[in-house]
Amino acid sequence: MRMRKNIGGFFCAFLAAVFFMVQFALPARAETTAEDISLYATAAVLMDADSGRVLYGKNADTPLAMASTTKIMTCITILENVSLDDVLTVSAYAASMPKVKLYIQKGEQYTVKDLLYSLMLESHNDSAMALAEYVGKRYLPEELKNKDTAEYTTGESRQAMAAFAALMNEKAAELGCENTWFITPNGLDETQEVTLQDGTVVQKEHCTTATELARIMSYCLKGSPCTDTFLRITRTGSYSFSANGRSFTCNNHNSFLSMMDGALTGKTGFTNKAGYCYVGALERDGRTFVVSLLACGWPNNKSYKWSDTRELMQYGIDNYFYRSFLEDGIAFEPGRLQPIPVAGGQTDSLGGTAYTGLTVLASEDMEDGQGSAADGKGEADAEGLLMRGDEEVRVEYSVKSALTAPVKAGTEVGVVEYSVGDVVYRREKILTKETVEEIDLEWCAVQILKRFLLNSPK
Repeated sequence: MRMRKNIGGFFCAFLAAVFFMVQFALPARAETTAEDISLYATAAVLMDADSGRVLYGKNADTPLAMASTTKIMTCITILENVSLDDVLTVSAYAASMPKVKLYIQKGEQYTVKDLLYSLMLESHNDSAMALAEYVGKRYLPEELKNKDTAEYTTGESRQAMAAFAALMNEKAAELGCENTWFITPNGLDETQEVTLQDGTVVQKEHCTTATELARIMSYCLKGSPCTDTFLRITRTGSYSFSANGRSFTCNNHNSFLSMMDGALTGKTGFTNKAGYCYVGALERDGRTFVVSLLACGWPNNKSYKWSDTRELMQYGIDNYFYRSFLEDGIAFEPGRLQPIPVAGGQTDSLGGTAYTGLTVLASEDMEDGQGSAADGKGEADAEGLLMRGDEEVRVEYSVKSALTAPVKAGTEVGVVEYSVGDVVYRREKILTKETVEEIDLEWCAVQILKRFLLNSPK
């Protein structure tokens, strides 16, 4: 009996030992670091959509063909310029676009809404051209503006397309995209001769960079007045509509939407020149990450873009968390500021030195602190930033050492800057607290009189 108990106890102990050995032998999932990242894409970026900060980059600023990722700019430009309920007419040129296409036909009419779903879910090239012509013709001479699009020649259609591309390039410039150039609304590869202001003729290709493609997507998510509509369209799984006696169903080909929790939106692309491209976004725990990939393999490597996207998104999720610039230990203490002497300023008595105290105005209270990093126009007014644990916020200030009267209260005399790396993300104004008037004859007379009265015999 005792032997049976001993054997049972030994067996339990053996199982426990094996359990703990296995537990320690199995490594915990290690968090991805930047050094661990290995990508197929020729160029890639992971961006914080709120600040526009590049969290990871590979050939991030190299101009490359972008294929149908172009269509995110096409979509947002359409949304910001016309109504979803507008009805457009198809030209022969739009109908002639190559696959992938909806097979719209010359003279047919469609709503902008229906063709936007065709554009973003199925990536139809003919829908892209019909939409671009509809908006672009508004910027053509009056006779073409009023002409039925169904009667457009190829040359006239291309004029309308060029007018629309100009809108896309104007928006790209607003967002600070210096190496992006749109020629087509569907992303088909094309080269264009452009005459510069000095008369020089240069060849430009339809291209972008990984950084600027991510910036455009960030604008669609955070800066555009049409963000909600953009997301509603691009997140739809399937969309059906009827027009011109035909029925259509468009299915979303953005597989990333079902790959990771928080997947938000995205757009695929491919041409023989561009290879597989992708730009997508994920939102988790109040953080919004954008990944852009260019030249991410060629057939038969269609899945590379998904593995690259997951790897970069996971790196962002594991390593970057929000830290406020206003928390204790980081926020600038106004008490560090000493009053500034004001030369020629009025004091309570002759011979004294005038001073003005200083205060700090938070950047969100500044009249010019409008915009966001996502739209490329924002001031340095962030309240915080997604940061790695090993990153530090550097807080520096500069202020004038002396002033000359008159000085008004609220005069800017310095600045506080919050930097991470080499970039300033928050800027606060240092302002004077008090008004100091300059010495004048009236003040001198009063001071002399006060001194005479104080020194006169009683």
